[in-house]
Amino acid sequence: MKILHTADLHLGQVIYQNYDRSDEHRHFFDQLMRWCKEEQPDALLVSGDVFDIQQPSSTTKKAFNDYFARLHRDCPDMHIIITAGNHDSASRIQADSSVWEFANATLIGVSPAMEAEGDWQDKYIVRLKTGYVVAMPYMIGERKNQLQSILDRIAAENKEGKPVVMMGHTAVTGLDATGHSFEIGRLKTQDAASFGQGYDYLALGHIHKPQTIGHPTDVMLEEVCYPAPVIRYSGSALHVSCDEAFPHTVSVVEMDRHGGQVKIRQLRIEELRHFYVLPQTGDPFGTADEAMEAVRQFIKEHPSGYIRLRMDYQTALPSNFNQMIYDLLASTQDEIRYNPNIVWEGKPTEAETDEKPTFEVAELQQMNDPMTFVEKTKEQYPDLDLDEVRKAFEEVKAEAARMEEEVEKKGGAV
Repeated sequence: MKILHTADLHLGQVIYQNYDRSDEHRHFFDQLMRWCKEEQPDALLVSGDVFDIQQPSSTTKKAFNDYFARLHRDCPDMHIIITAGNHDSASRIQADSSVWEFANATLIGVSPAMEAEGDWQDKYIVRLKTGYVVAMPYMIGERKNQLQSILDRIAAENKEGKPVVMMGHTAVTGLDATGHSFEIGRLKTQDAASFGQGYDYLALGHIHKPQTIGHPTDVMLEEVCYPAPVIRYSGSALHVSCDEAFPHTVSVVEMDRHGGQVKIRQLRIEELRHFYVLPQTGDPFGTADEAMEAVRQFIKEHPSGYIRLRMDYQTALPSNFNQMIYDLLASTQDEIRYNPNIVWEGKPTEAETDEKPTFEVAELQQMNDPMTFVEKTKEQYPDLDLDEVRKAFEEVKAEAARMEEEVEKKGGAV
């Protein structure tokens, strides 16, 4: 059995307030289409976060349709399996599933209900000639009993010992969260045991750095082979922020039999625009003029890219500094793009330590978890119990997810 594993496409992403990334996604899909034709996999797996927001624009939805329809035309025998992530609308992904069956594609948005009955397992099993895929979308909380029930059903059927792949979109204990904004100690992770027993390869999405759980030193090796079961994040299609300073890849996974060896090859994704922090080495900029001159030099030496500036904390910048940078970059016609969230280095003066925290607009827009803001402003509220607040937010999220699942179970009726 041979699969191509990718995830976290984030189609429709607008980065740093201003910049549409549709040409970067087009560049990625050109590579993905070439790899699919060269590798001729049994299936292409996309493990969640297909879109960047739950209500993508019609332009973004058309791009999705065009890309995957082309993949089907170029590789008609390749099964396409797409599952929803936490950025996606589960019901919207599910609503298109019947249409995509005509293109040899399976779309799974809605997770199994806790009280699922009957032959519900078959809705999540994709039976290929060479093996099985358990197509599981993003889920709130652990569903070990449901997952094990699906794996048991496959085990009873799998007399030929074909490989078994499970998909998921979650944070697994032992992951490397480099590049993400959350702190690993505060990230709610799920133990690998909660996925049950009986799969050979767990194809995960959600974490953007390519990695195989339990093998941190092998992360950048082009080709590896492990005994089953193997748990892997393919990584995201694009660098989603300046902090993702690592290569991004698509995983080619080959398995000879159930319980056998899992061979993984990484196909390096070529970025259309690289991410840079200026200055790249040495001390941060001490004046606005130094930073402006470095940007001018960057424009001369680079045709494209994203830039972010490192500034000394004591530097006094003019109030229109960011606009001055945007004006400098105007001639590049958005080929060189600016992250206005400056990296401040050094120590504040004693008077400044009593000031209330301030945020760039871009930083606020990228905070998709309210706890991020609470934690960054906690010094202003010394009596605040962060654990209690965090627990309250988790309860609200869980209740909202439960209500959404109830609506989906009733066919969308409120």
